[in-house]
Amino acid sequence: MDALDTTFDKTDRPFFFDKRWPVLYVDNHLLAVYKPSGLLVQGDRTGDVCLLDLAKQWIKERYDKPGNVFLAMVHRLDRPVAGVVLFARTSKAAGRLARQFRERIVDKRYLAVVQGIVAQESQRRIDHIERQDRTSRVVPAPTADSQEARLSYTRLATADERSLLEVTLETGRRHQIRIQLARMGHPILGDLRYGADEPLPEKQIALLARSLSVEHPTRKTQLDLICPIPHQWPWPEADLHEGERPPWDWRMMDWQAIDPS
Repeated sequence: MDALDTTFDKTDRPFFFDKRWPVLYVDNHLLAVYKPSGLLVQGDRTGDVCLLDLAKQWIKERYDKPGNVFLAMVHRLDRPVAGVVLFARTSKAAGRLARQFRERIVDKRYLAVVQGIVAQESQRRIDHIERQDRTSRVVPAPTADSQEARLSYTRLATADERSLLEVTLETGRRHQIRIQLARMGHPILGDLRYGADEPLPEKQIALLARSLSVEHPTRKTQLDLICPIPHQWPWPEADLHEGERPPWDWRMMDWQAIDPS
């Protein structure tokens, strides 16, 4: 996969409320959409609108479904992170996808723009992460409360005292990529919680869930979901095909076309 390929074929693809907001895949069992930064995947105590509720509304309207719409979360992204999110439209699909995530046979790849020049071109990292209230930290040795966190990265490019990394997750710990890259001394741009020097304009962090590869729950074929690099992504080579790229942040969407109720 070319991480800097910003083209996105919209032929015969539906959009998600806003014409710049791509639906990455849809069939009777699955729905995959782009999640902009700033939007919750699932509702929380804030009561803010979330992608899960919007997706249920979209399915209800697009397919003229009466009553409640079934849609199951099988994974999630942090609020300030953008990228591909996959939902299950049937309980069978939900169960089979949940097993794939649990058994860690899903291929999850991210793009990250980090502070500083990362010295090693590629590396596999194993750390032990301990959760502490709203943040987590790497501990020098395993403890009763820690979890092993594994990832690998490839440095794709460097520019202006920044590095562009492709990160492959092996485990799915809370804030894992953010914590492990910060531990290396290279916090993600905008990630004030884990050591970034300054915020980004809309409080995003420069972490993009670029691709997700799963086995289709009924067809048993590999499904590769790739989201476009969003508009205003902070990397020079990504300034191509401006019109084909979705807004990076949720607040840049067409609010008149979206009814969060």
